[in-house]
Amino acid sequence: MAIPTTRVNEPADIQINTSLCSGCGLCVEVCKDFSLVIKNGKVSINENPVFGCIACGHCMAICPNGAIKISGRTLDETSLFEIPSKKEMPDYKQIMALFQWRRSIREFLDKDVEDEKLQKILNAAVTAPMGLPPSDVRVLVFRGKEKSKAFAFDFVDYLQSFKYLTSNWFLSLMKPFWGKENDELFKGFVRPMMNIYTKGKAEGNNYVNYDAPLLLYFYGSPYSDPADPLIAATYSMIAAESLGLGSCMLGAVHPLIQNGNKAAKFREKWGIKYKSREGLFLAIGYSKVKYKAGISRSFASIDYVS
Repeated sequence: MAIPTTRVNEPADIQINTSLCSGCGLCVEVCKDFSLVIKNGKVSINENPVFGCIACGHCMAICPNGAIKISGRTLDETSLFEIPSKKEMPDYKQIMALFQWRRSIREFLDKDVEDEKLQKILNAAVTAPMGLPPSDVRVLVFRGKEKSKAFAFDFVDYLQSFKYLTSNWFLSLMKPFWGKENDELFKGFVRPMMNIYTKGKAEGNNYVNYDAPLLLYFYGSPYSDPADPLIAATYSMIAAESLGLGSCMLGAVHPLIQNGNKAAKFREKWGIKYKSREGLFLAIGYSKVKYKAGISRSFASIDYVS
């Protein structure tokens, strides 16, 4: 038994060197598949796990004696690395400074993002937590403003075949079926968005991704946890900001290229391998503007369970 992804469909293999095992039980404590048990003072493999080893690597990473090796599902003992020391960790004040510094940037200098910085952004993104390993997140990289604009203008052309979705007759027809909220969303957001995209292209302006020098599209697969691409994109955004770059998350494109034959052809044209429940574009580049103040935000509510 195994949890499938597009990358693997078998459980990982657990190897135990009992001569190194001290029977401390740390591996058993952190394994939430219950793949491990203590027998006769040593760790051994449980014959009745929940799913079969998913290769989270927790047991291998926590063992003080190196008694456990996991192989399979893209993991092996070479995947281990030494974690940074506590003194290398940023404190809360430093993290908050980065968060408060960040603003969504849509005005970019005509300057490419260096290869080294792109790689650092991707290195940070791949550390993002995931629903189940191995990650089924896919990243499509558009390098240079010409690629960003080409994609954006092709997307605008693609949208032209769906103009009826924002027509008065269609919205009146659908309102009883999809409700007030969707009706208001289409009238107040989708219709103006489609209009500005179209008008912008006619005038040579890219309001889809703002000619971003670097555009990253994070998406998943039918198997992936819907949150995984969004978390990876967030890690990328934070990494980009730490490298002196500006960024902006773009959520309007993804939902409009998921369903139907035309969407499938559009995805195929641009090398997007799967339709995905959630996905996000991240525009990155050197900011042309500098803000002098931040803006305080709030949640809709914070409720405590008593």
